Amino acid sequence: MIGLPSNTRVWIVAGHTDMRKGFDDLAAMVQTALQTNPFCGHVFVFRGKRGDILKVLWFDGQGLMLLAKRLERGRFVWPQATSGSVSLTPAQLSMLLEGIDWRMPVRTHEPLLAA
Repeated sequence: MIGLPSNTRVWIVAGHTDMRKGFDDLAAMVQTALQTNPFCGHVFVFRGKRGDILKVLWFDGQGLMLLAKRLERGRFVWPQATSGSVSLTPAQLSMLLEGIDWRMPVRTHEPLLAA
């Protein structure tokens, strides 16, 4: 993932998005569905109906970037809401992009405390 500035907000756009949409259509969705300016520097994440494709829209100050990822196995974890948005931290976005359940991450082991 590209390093985001520390004050960048990450928004999951709830529901399913037609993954044929490009820059202009996704920016229009941000404006109409979220009532937000897509050029504000925040990151907006969209998921397809099957759940194996994501698109990320971000204005970096010079232009819009559109990133896409398709999982070969598994699905991206998505909120149950059908409209609106959910805010994530950059760390949760990293987990989401790796196909990890960002809602309740579980450690693979518990560190031992020194006695």
